[in-house]
Amino acid sequence: MRKRIFWMNLLLVFALIMGLALPAANVSAARKAKKKKVLVVYFSATGTTKGAAKKIKKATGGTLYQIKAAKPYTSADLNYDNDNCRANREQNDETVRPEIKGKVKNIRKYDVIFLGYPIWWGKEPKIIRTFLESYNLKGKKIVPFCTSGGSGISGSMKGIKASAKGAKVAKGKDLTDLSYKSVKKWAESKVK
Repeated sequence: MRKRIFWMNLLLVFALIMGLALPAANVSAARKAKKKKVLVVYFSATGTTKGAAKKIKKATGGTLYQIKAAKPYTSADLNYDNDNCRANREQNDETVRPEIKGKVKNIRKYDVIFLGYPIWWGKEPKIIRTFLESYNLKGKKIVPFCTSGGSGISGSMKGIKASAKGAKVAKGKDLTDLSYKSVKKWAESKVK
């Protein structure tokens, strides 16, 4: 009889412990399931935008992906004083879509895509449009960010919205010279 009572009490204690532990595990699993998957995509011809992208990656825990031109940009291609440099020709032709080397694997798994680029003549480089037009972005949240010598991000928003078909494009931000703390606060607010 004592053995039976002992085993019944032990079983009851075990059931009580499991009853308390499982709901906590379910809450933890639910929190993880609700956490949005973040992709931080950037194009950086000189390395400035790469620095901003790394700050966002660190702040969000997202995956970093660099857009690379199939034909890399040289310093001569970026010599804005030369009216005929590659960057100027591309920016002056709305139909240009520079070819990209590589693709994001399984872009469907990401909920939020931070998209970074330098500002070229007041707009995003045309390679950004190539990237956006290469994927089905329906239901994704696109968060543009830029680095700029003075133009800011506003001139690029129209092109981003037109190329990101089916996506919700958030208000972009110029991250030039912002501290990690400022970038973190902004980036975290965009993932919610």
